[in-house]
Amino acid sequence: MWNEPTKEQLSTVPKLYETEHVPLHETIIYFHFFIGGCDWYVAEFDGEDLFWGFAILNDDFFNAEWGYFQFSELKKIKVWGGIEVDCDLHWKVRKSCEVERIVACHF
Repeated sequence: MWNEPTKEQLSTVPKLYETEHVPLHETIIYFHFFIGGCDWYVAEFDGEDLFWGFAILNDDFFNAEWGYFQFSELKKIKVWGGIEVDCDLHWKVRKSCEVERIVACHF
C-alpha cells in the first residue's frame, strides 16, 4: 500500500459502532483509499483490521454501499504488475454529504 496511514493516524478514527447514531449523510469520513475506479471511505475502525465506511468498486455507483472492509485486504491489492492501493494524502476529513463520489451514489 502506498502512503499507508500510521497507527497514530488511524487512532483518530472512531471505533466500530461509535457513530451508528449519526445519519449516514452526516457521517464523518476520515480516510480515503483508492486504486483505479475503486474508492474506500473510512468512517469507523476496530483498531486492528476492520473498517466500516463506503465503497465504490469499478466506478459502479449503482451498487456502491456502506459496509465493512479489511485493512489487510486493501494492503494486498496489486494490479498491472505492481500498482497498489493508495491512501489519499490530500484528504480533508469531512461529512459524507460533502464527498462528491459518495453523493453521486446515494444522496
